[in-house]
Amino acid sequence: MSESAETADKAVEAKERDRTVALIIAILALMLALAEAGAKKAQHLSTEKNIEASDLYNFYQAKKIRSTVVETASKMLEAQTAGVSDPKAQEAVEKQIADFKTTVANFEKDPKKPEDSLDAIQEQATAAKEARELANHRLEHYELGSGLTQIAIVLASAAIITGISVLIWLSVGLGAIGAILLAFGFFAPTVLGFIG
Repeated sequence: MSESAETADKAVEAKERDRTVALIIAILALMLALAEAGAKKAQHLSTEKNIEASDLYNFYQAKKIRSTVVETASKMLEAQTAGVSDPKAQEAVEKQIADFKTTVANFEKDPKKPEDSLDAIQEQATAAKEARELANHRLEHYELGSGLTQIAIVLASAAIITGISVLIWLSVGLGAIGAILLAFGFFAPTVLGFIG
């Protein structure tokens, strides 16, 4: 009777251990789902901000090129004003030079659309680039956390099959490290804000 009681106790302990490991696996699976969702969101944001930064830098370059062309035309007219003897033609050339200078000034600081001024465009592009880098940092944390969580799930599953308790503890340890990495991915703006 003592052997059968001992066997029953071992069976109860094994069942309890398996329930505990199953709960650990469920928690790890939840963490894995959160990691994958966070990674997908960070990757999408990174791509979006990369496109935005590229578009803004292209817009800046296009406006700068147009500004340079108009400025060059203005300087060419200025150089030719000495050869113009007719007062009406001289006045028309000076008016055109003034118009060119106004156009160049509007490229630099647009009074109608301040957000389209060269400095504002460059600031927006820099902000988009920084947001892309932050998203990339978050993505790295999510991917590392996801990888560790997957390994932890495999170890916990192996612990059920083999009954080796060390595998459970390794699984919990890797899961904890994965959770910390996920937290860094989630709180990256706050953490990086304190560092920078």
